[in-house]
Amino acid sequence: MIEDATLPPLGFEDDELEALVLGLRDVAVIADPALAKAATSALAKIQARVPPKQAHRLKHAVLDARRYWRPEPPRIDVAKLRQAAWDEVSVRFAYQDAKGDQTERSVKPLGIVYMENTNVLLAWCHLRQDFRVFRLDRMDTLTVTDDSFRPHRVSLLRDHLARIRAETEEVAKDRARVH
Repeated sequence: MIEDATLPPLGFEDDELEALVLGLRDVAVIADPALAKAATSALAKIQARVPPKQAHRLKHAVLDARRYWRPEPPRIDVAKLRQAAWDEVSVRFAYQDAKGDQTERSVKPLGIVYMENTNVLLAWCHLRQDFRVFRLDRMDTLTVTDDSFRPHRVSLLRDHLARIRAETEEVAKDRARVH
């Protein structure tokens, strides 16, 4: 990165820097290869723009992210899937469920989430006419279509996440009742 004397150094509190280091290092561990590379690059760029004391703090951060189990690598180009979500266009792919059954799916991609040791696509499934979660490591032959669902991604994602939160709260309540 080229130094520009007209740009002031970025201003971060020390805790903000620790949060950035932890978050970006975790992304480097759990994300698809393109996003992992971007996280490493972003951390280097931040380190180049902060004052020397904070650059040292970034380089020798107290916090780090390590995982015993990394997600299975995706078999699709996740960057294309992310772009389809941003562009709000449907995608098609082959999918293998937990039992090994193969299906063809057409979905509205809403977001990608790291969930239960794997990366998943949150989507509106045209086949099931409902929200579904698809593991990225079980997807093959991704095709981006011209079928736009703009401007509905944000509201659909909000509804999908609300449903997931409600289901998570139910599971937590059930566990609390058992103990």
